[in-house]
Formats: sequence, C-alpha cells, structure tokens
Amino acid sequence: MSGFKNLRVVDNFYQTSLFFPMPAVLISTLTDDGKTTCGPYSLLAPFYVAGKDYYAFILEARNSSNTAQNLIKHKKCVINFLPDDRGTFREMVRLGWPGDKPEEKMKDFRFHLEDGHRKAEDPDGVYPQVISEALQAVECTWVDTLDNAQDTQPLPEGQDHYVLDKYHDFNGITTPYGAHFVLRIDKILMKEKYYNGIVNGVKRSDFPPLPVDYGYRDSKNFWYHKHRWMLPELLPQRETTVQSVRYAANRLQTDVEFTDEALAMLVKVPRIFLPTALKGCVKWAEENNVKKIDVEQMKIINDKRSKEKGK
Repeated sequence: MSGFKNLRVVDNFYQTSLFFPMPAVLISTLTDDGKTTCGPYSLLAPFYVAGKDYYAFILEARNSSNTAQNLIKHKKCVINFLPDDRGTFREMVRLGWPGDKPEEKMKDFRFHLEDGHRKAEDPDGVYPQVISEALQAVECTWVDTLDNAQDTQPLPEGQDHYVLDKYHDFNGITTPYGAHFVLRIDKILMKEKYYNGIVNGVKRSDFPPLPVDYGYRDSKNFWYHKHRWMLPELLPQRETTVQSVRYAANRLQTDVEFTDEALAMLVKVPRIFLPTALKGCVKWAEENNVKKIDVEQMKIINDKRSKEKGK
C-alpha cells in the first residue's frame, strides 16, 4: 500500500495515533461564586452551521474538568482565540494542568478580563468574562436540552468520573470520563482590524495570527504550529447557463420573479446548491416585499455583511 503502515488506534487517538491540527483556545466559564476561570481546549469544531434557528460549536472535554463541571452547573462560556505568541501558549499549557482548582490557576493569570456584550445587554445577569487580549471571542450557552441532557448532575466532591446506567450519545456525559457540549453561539466578538477585514473583504494581511495545536503530544511536550502568511488558492471556476438557472427558478412555487441579469449572478453556484440559493433569494424577497429581484437586490442578498456595512 504505497509505503503506508497500519498504526494501532488507542485512547486519545488524536494525540497518540495522529498528527491532527486543531485550534488552540482558552474557554472562560463561571465558578460557583460567579468568578471567571479559564482552561485551554482544542477539541472544538463547528456543529450547526446552516439551516437551523441558531448556530453552534461542539466541545469535547474531560467530564471532571473545571470547564465541564462549570458548564453543567452554569451553562455559559466564552471561547477566546488568543494570538500566536510563545508566552501565550506557555500560559495556556499551564492552565491545563489537571486537578488544579480555579483559584489556583487564576492566581497568576497573565491576561486581563472584561465583560462581554451579553453582560452589556443584561446587566443583572452573570456571565463569564472575555479575555481582553483575545483577537476574537465567542459567547456561548450550552444547549442542555439536546439528547435529553438537561438533567445532567455535577460530580460529587472527590469523584473523578461518572458511573451511569446510560450515557448520552452526543451531548452531556457521553462516557465515564468524557463529555460533549453543544454550544449555541450567542455573540461573536472581534477586534476592529479583523472585523473590518470580514465586513469589507479579507486580504492576506487581515487573517489573525492564531496558533494551531498539532494534536500529537508525548510525555514531555505539547506541540503547536506558529502562524505564517496565509496563501490564497483560487477556487475552481465552473459556470452553468442562465437558461439552466431560469429553469430551476421556474420550478419554485412562488410569485417572486427574477430578471435574467439577476439570474446571471448565480451561474457559478454549483448545481447541487442552486435550489437552496434560489429559495434563499425568494425568502429574502418575501420578507422585504419585493416582487421582482434585479441585480441591485441580488447584490444585497449576496452580501451577508450588508447590515454591518450599513452601520
């Protein structure tokens, strides 16, 4: 097989059996006395990305960790993306030592904390704080009703894992030692430079310098990859015809019409996504009392950041 060898899969395979690039973040949660504590994580990925009434990440954690127990009790967290810096990564590794209590970890915390946007909107509420040095931060809430995980209980004092008759499939306590959390995205906060890049069109210099945790670790070291210049690669260009787009549009059950010029702006949409794209245009038109979509309206539809630009 072309020189491949079969490596046995063992526990924590992403660290022991693979070189697996992942994000490196600090997650803020609330302690029982309402203070913010932070822990490092890499097992984080987008979960709900479209077609639902909210967006979400999925986080995997050791279920006895401070982060997991705080999420079970208080539901809220902030995902902090910090800049690529050797001292920053060293602090993240320090904060990840198992068994340290929040007051021990946070005593010498090298970063600064500030209230996020959820606190600004709800001054009487209690929310974990955002790390000021983060380049972007995501305020989240654990959706504990998924997988019937709303009855999940904290671990009794001194117990290091769960012993349950049945474990959840994808949300809550999933194994004796593991937990998954579906985290609804409430707010995405971003420093101005990177906000402007996304809203106005990203250039190579607009990408934030974020570290990548390289997965594999040994008994001595965590390994991470430093940020380098981003390299652009052009997307493949394939076009259908306006007639094909018109055919798909005519099959929609709607009174909304399209000009040929507007449909011409959809000829590069892959055929498999074309019905969804057209339905999205129709939904926008109906919500805005538009009967015929022309080029100018299609530009508004295509620009997902038009509201931010208007501000």
